[in-house]
Amino acid sequence: MQQLIQAKGLSKYFGNFRAVHEVSFHVNAGEVYGLLGPNGAGKTTTLRMLAGILQPASGEVTMAEHSMVNDQIRARKKLGFLTGDMDLYQRLNPVEVLKYFGQLYGMEKNALAQRTEQLIEWFDIGDFKNKMCGKLSTGQKQRVSIARTIVHDPMIVILDEPTTGLDIMSSEFILNFIHKMAKEQEKAVIFSTHNLTEVERLCDRIGIIAKGEMIATGSIEAVKEIAQQNDLASAFFELVTD
Repeated sequence: MQQLIQAKGLSKYFGNFRAVHEVSFHVNAGEVYGLLGPNGAGKTTTLRMLAGILQPASGEVTMAEHSMVNDQIRARKKLGFLTGDMDLYQRLNPVEVLKYFGQLYGMEKNALAQRTEQLIEWFDIGDFKNKMCGKLSTGQKQRVSIARTIVHDPMIVILDEPTTGLDIMSSEFILNFIHKMAKEQEKAVIFSTHNLTEVERLCDRIGIIAKGEMIATGSIEAVKEIAQQNDLASAFFELVTD
């Protein structure tokens, strides 16, 4: 199975503060990998190093065999990255947002038009595709945000808390899409969340970060065995409070 994401020995310091230390893991094609950790554990810093937003003090990130340090342009073309602090342009409608970001990725005009129509259908955006993003509901905005993230059809997708603040119906829609995207399109997906129920439902393997270090990684059953607990919530608390 092809390893599309490889993180090897990632470390990051902010002054004298050690945010991340020697974090390593990989994600295969067709796999959803859950990256978990309490607030302040170094999870967001790790994701930003993976995306090339932050440069690691040491270590290496490879996206589909392209180094995020030495070959960042090619590596970024393989990646779609969504974080909770990314917002939509309020005065553009969803179609304009998708076309704008597709152009940023250098997509050819006809291919972008076809991809835009495809994403509008997949995400059921049609009823509000011409409505300004500033007037959309939270769930509608998140559908557009994820569509924007994958407009260039990346092999690798990183989603940081994509269901936070959504109602049950919107969360269900997005979780189903993530599963389908990984399994049917064989994309490598990193899914970061505090919702352990979603993790148990969606993720093939997980990694738990605490105090800047990867303290456990593997299947959910393997992590529960490491912590000697019968459920993921108990295993998580046992590991991060140890």
